[in-house]
Amino acid sequence: MGAITLEAVEKWYGDLQVIKGIDLEIEEGEFVVFVGPSGCGKSTLLRMIGGLEEISRGGLRINGEDKTADPPAKRGLTMVFQSYALYPHMSVRDNMGFSLKTAGRPKAEITEKVDAAAKVLQLEPYLDRRPKALSGGQRQRVAIGRSIVRDPTAFLFDEPLSNLDAALRVEMRYEIAKLHQSLNRTMIYVTHDQVEAMTLADRIVVLEFGVIAQVGTPRELYENPANLFVAEFIGSPKMNILDVSDTLRLADTKGAAKVGIRPEHIEIGAPGEGLLDGTIDVLEYLGADTFLIVDAGAAGQVTVRTDGDTVLKEGEKIGLIAPADRLHFFGSDGLAL
Repeated sequence: MGAITLEAVEKWYGDLQVIKGIDLEIEEGEFVVFVGPSGCGKSTLLRMIGGLEEISRGGLRINGEDKTADPPAKRGLTMVFQSYALYPHMSVRDNMGFSLKTAGRPKAEITEKVDAAAKVLQLEPYLDRRPKALSGGQRQRVAIGRSIVRDPTAFLFDEPLSNLDAALRVEMRYEIAKLHQSLNRTMIYVTHDQVEAMTLADRIVVLEFGVIAQVGTPRELYENPANLFVAEFIGSPKMNILDVSDTLRLADTKGAAKVGIRPEHIEIGAPGEGLLDGTIDVLEYLGADTFLIVDAGAAGQVTVRTDGDTVLKEGEKIGLIAPADRLHFFGSDGLAL
């Protein structure tokens, strides 16, 4: 069991409201990612679920039981932090089993649970080493293993990969995804990295200044953003947002104030073709892909994602073709039409 329900949850620090009435249902076994820019409230919301921050107003239910006022130890949850927080003088085995030891669990049970977690996380060869003899990725796996042995109702991850280099981040994303498949436990994961959110989540919760901007699967958020904030936040490179004006050759503006088009959905044509014309200002070659930064005059700067083997050159004038079914229209209030 691992269903978690937030009911009109608020967080106040004196007169400052940080979380502004969050309603959210997280299903048993679901992998939910809280994502958003710095200061949006995602880590605060996670800590409120875990009991490390008091809920000012509203309620928290875990498996249908009211846990709003319960301390962390009575919520059946476990947290994995950005900092590994391992005991440097203890072996990997002792670090992973420490919480069970302090709880007075039998030695045989501790050994069994640590061995099982080490097998899942591929830590068996390192059980007798101390943390200083491990890589960053291995240390993070030990921190996750420490949580697994407690057999929690749900796992809470607070930006666990932010201390790792790019290659290790990719490796650990895979490890966490496989861990969710094997354990089939509820996981709530906080990150500012939308690539992590897109690759890991069953559903993404996009937060903006303490409120939910949109909740949905990665595909739903990518294909049907509810507003300009989500449209620009989800996707890399981000969606191009242009003012609807005489500069754009649109058959139907739908009464929109803004029109959006993702870089990967723009096709290259001759000047005079498509949505508007521009001049290639910068060409960024990335191997499989090439990003074109196009100066579209009064319409502003447009990013285009094209093939890595493109023969286009900087200074070349082009037409930007945008298929009608790939355009996103937004009203003056920023909401999708």
